[in-house]
Amino acid sequence: MSQNSSTIDKGAVSEQLLNALQNEQFEKASELANYLVPEELAELLEATPPLQRGLLWDAIDTDKQGEVLTHTNDSVRSELLDKLETHEIIEITEELETDDIVDIAQALPDQDQQEFIEALPEENRTAVEVALAYDEDTAGGLMSSNFIAVRADLSLGVVLRYLRQRGNLPHSTSSLFIWDREEHLIGTLSLTALLTHDEDVLVEELIKTDIQGINVYTSAKEVAHTFEKNDLISAPVVNDQNQIIGRITIDDVVDIIRDEAEHAQMASAGLDEDDDIFAPAQKSAKRRTFWLGINLLTAIFASMVIGLFDAAIEKVVALAILMPIIASMGGIAGTQTATIVIRALATGKLAKSNSRSLLIKETTVGLLNGLIWATLTGAAVFAIFHDWQLSAIFSTAILINLLAAAFAGAMIPLILQRMKIDPALASGLMLTTVTDSVGFFVFLGLATVVLL
Repeated sequence: MSQNSSTIDKGAVSEQLLNALQNEQFEKASELANYLVPEELAELLEATPPLQRGLLWDAIDTDKQGEVLTHTNDSVRSELLDKLETHEIIEITEELETDDIVDIAQALPDQDQQEFIEALPEENRTAVEVALAYDEDTAGGLMSSNFIAVRADLSLGVVLRYLRQRGNLPHSTSSLFIWDREEHLIGTLSLTALLTHDEDVLVEELIKTDIQGINVYTSAKEVAHTFEKNDLISAPVVNDQNQIIGRITIDDVVDIIRDEAEHAQMASAGLDEDDDIFAPAQKSAKRRTFWLGINLLTAIFASMVIGLFDAAIEKVVALAILMPIIASMGGIAGTQTATIVIRALATGKLAKSNSRSLLIKETTVGLLNGLIWATLTGAAVFAIFHDWQLSAIFSTAILINLLAAAFAGAMIPLILQRMKIDPALASGLMLTTVTDSVGFFVFLGLATVVLL
């Protein structure tokens, strides 16, 4: 099966699997499901309407179901867990890492969560309870208790015998952690060094101390940055006393990065990345209506600005033709700047110390672009309408709006960040309000003063 799975068309298998479910060919569906890895099955579950989702879940081998659940979004995970009894959840989580069990536990209602935790084997129960004590977006909430640590005064031969007795290594293990008798982190020992040196060599002679532990309260975003900067595969998690209490692996970091990307994309439209695409229409409408209402208010405000100059628009029809260009240019310029700033904030490259420099740089970019496009569009307006005053007004409005858009695009995310509001969620609406209102006010205001 594994040989074939690397060469088959996974898209075709997914389609055949769904067709088998529709035709009630459940045995065939189960066979086809074996060709897909848990990540692919999770994606397929999220893309399947609710009526078929339960059938697809039943077609997945019990041995795979736990890992599949860890890759689904929160909404689908909760829906599937609602259909399972506690003993069934225990069964499908038996082979999972602690951090994956924690993800599933967090998706359960409080009462069911407690029942689930109490039913876990003692070793897992203790580890899960420790992890649940920390926020899910911190290193403590991400860590697994499945790690290997040895003392520095042991020989490599003793360590090798210990590993053989264990019989297996935790996944993504490239190094062993080294601690003292009080479990304080000292450093790491790479498996390469362990396997390529004589057995009588002491661990302390090969210790690497360049990798520091990640504090248990470190944010998930900062954990991802640490892995990225240091090219880590796994890293120890330590408490405030520098004692090793867990481990974070690269697969957890990949999930963080993916979630951040999905969050930024969905938040820009006022949506939740964990929404089920097949959630009931009433539920989806309720979640989206708030941001539609906010957008309506901003649109009304821009319309009120236009209403202040209705006399000018009635007398000079060209103003109505040119207004959308002003708003569109400002919107694009502001979005470009805001995207750069939001990304810099998300990756930790922008802080209070360098925010002023970035603000000056982006405002300068807005000024330069404003000068370029004011010249080009002003010439185009003159060529079409043969009115140098209208051309000058339009050029001035373009220049001012592009400058304002760049400034607002940099400032709005920074202000929202300091107010503890997600910049990706609210920047778009606020920026649109600024660019539309400023553009219309400057353009129509100048036209009223000069032309009328």
